[in-house]
Amino acid sequence: MSALLDVLPYLVAVWVFLAGCYGLATSRNLIHAVGCLSVCQAATYVLLLAVGYRDDATAPVFSDIEPGSRPVVDPVVQALALTDVVVGATVTALLLALVVQISKRHGTVDPDELSELRG
Repeated sequence: MSALLDVLPYLVAVWVFLAGCYGLATSRNLIHAVGCLSVCQAATYVLLLAVGYRDDATAPVFSDIEPGSRPVVDPVVQALALTDVVVGATVTALLLALVVQISKRHGTVDPDELSELRG
């Protein structure tokens, strides 16, 4: 049972990523596709938090404890997760702005109806 609990966060990250990829592949709406891409991005948050987790560890603030007296979580992984959130929000905002422009110019957000964009 303990082995399953060790692997569970990674399985959740894979499941969330695959759910986002499925939605992205079957999407008939550009706004829905951007949302599914955000779900795929959320899988990376879960993965980073799973990598940085340590049992019985505290925050990496050494003002009240002696350094080395008890385990702490890795602050680099926390910084990467925060950076991932910021980048994900920026990419989502940019893609939604592009969808708004496509909707204004072509009158639709259905990717199959955008015949002018085909090569």
